[in-house]
Amino acid sequence: MYPDHTPHPPTERAVEVHQPTPYPPAVAVSAPVAPVQPGSVPAVASIVLPDGRVVTGYAINPAQPEPLAAKPAVSRTAVNVALGGAGFLAVCGGLILLTSFIAALTAFITQLITLAAICFGGWIAVQVFSASGHRGSTTVNIRKAVIKRNHFHG
Repeated sequence: MYPDHTPHPPTERAVEVHQPTPYPPAVAVSAPVAPVQPGSVPAVASIVLPDGRVVTGYAINPAQPEPLAAKPAVSRTAVNVALGGAGFLAVCGGLILLTSFIAALTAFITQLITLAAICFGGWIAVQVFSASGHRGSTTVNIRKAVIKRNHFHG
């Protein structure tokens, strides 16, 4: 039931809108008075809710978010990746030089071993083939020997 004891809501309601009078801003005695521009005092607004209540108040400007810090033109990640790539290329260049040096050193050592084998093999061949034509050694013919009382008779 409603306050007027009717089973149904009244079809028309009288709505009164009150415009409150804003207080003037308080001024400190020691501070100089600055002129107030008419646009600086916010307007008072009243709203009628669907259930008939009236809400009156000042309009509030929505809070503005703080501006974001300006982003640099190039991200730090991109700079780090680029520097890492440049460092990697520098290392790869050094590794290529190191690999080339190792390959050259290996080839040099292989040539030295081959040269030593050729020289040593040639010296052995000269010794073998020159010994058959030169008879400067002592030939010993072994015969049937008789050993009597620890004395060799040959």
